[in-house]
Amino acid sequence: MRRGTDAGTDTGTGTDASAHAYTDPRTHAPAPVTAGTDARTDTAGRTRTGADANAGTRPLHPARTAATAARVLRQLGHDPRTIALLLLVPCVMLLLLRYVFDGSPRAFDSIGASLLGVFPLITMFLVTSIATLRERTSGTLERLLAMPLGKADLIAGYALAFGALALLQSALATGLAVWALGLDVTGSAWLLLLVAMLDAVLGTALGLFVSAFAASEFQAVQFMPAVIFPQLLLCGLFAPRPAMHPVLEAVSDVLPMSYAVDGMNEVLRHGDVTAAFVRDVLVVAACALLVLVLGAATLRRRTA
Repeated sequence: MRRGTDAGTDTGTGTDASAHAYTDPRTHAPAPVTAGTDARTDTAGRTRTGADANAGTRPLHPARTAATAARVLRQLGHDPRTIALLLLVPCVMLLLLRYVFDGSPRAFDSIGASLLGVFPLITMFLVTSIATLRERTSGTLERLLAMPLGKADLIAGYALAFGALALLQSALATGLAVWALGLDVTGSAWLLLLVAMLDAVLGTALGLFVSAFAASEFQAVQFMPAVIFPQLLLCGLFAPRPAMHPVLEAVSDVLPMSYAVDGMNEVLRHGDVTAAFVRDVLVVAACALLVLVLGAATLRRRTA
């Protein structure tokens, strides 16, 4: 009779047919659900694909965003070398540049203002790409995406944390250049700080984005020649963009670093806020926002 009962159970007679799909024939106990068994439900009865899809559609929550930013800042606080790279390297580069042009202060004024926007972008790109990739490869991002945390909260938290460091970095570099190294600009030093901060945020956004395409920290560094160096050559730092070949000039018109350098030059030459300066600032800010959105799109769970 027991065999008949078991057989009836095995064939689904008198029982829910769905129970048969999750019963281990050796122990007659519910078997764990795997990704290959049923992609729709998990052991808690939740919709697996729906949960993953909802992670990208959850609205931005300030508390979760702030918690993510605080976690990133705490982790960076345990790495003093990274903090030193972020805060001191742009200042050291500006200091060296000042004494390279020790006999020509006007040359330092013209080049130093442009590099004041370039240095924060480069350093934030390097640090952000490596730090984010480290969290991807260690599984931290994977665990965060499995939690009730939206992609918008995650990417905004990273941007907020690195943006705070970018603000501090830009303030130190701008203060050193203007008040310690004698950088002479016609416009306000606060406008220099604004452009430098936006450049640093742009570097943060680019770093978050490219970290999705690197498998190791070495590969993340290799993206610098592909992403940063072409912009550095075509931004107008070494030659005026109108003097370039028409093809290169057209390419430079779509590179955000070109507008960062143009914005710095506007502050250098004009005492008031010009329409060109407003355009340059808006373009850099829009590019940073666009790259952040693209970076959020790369945040996907790699395991079921």
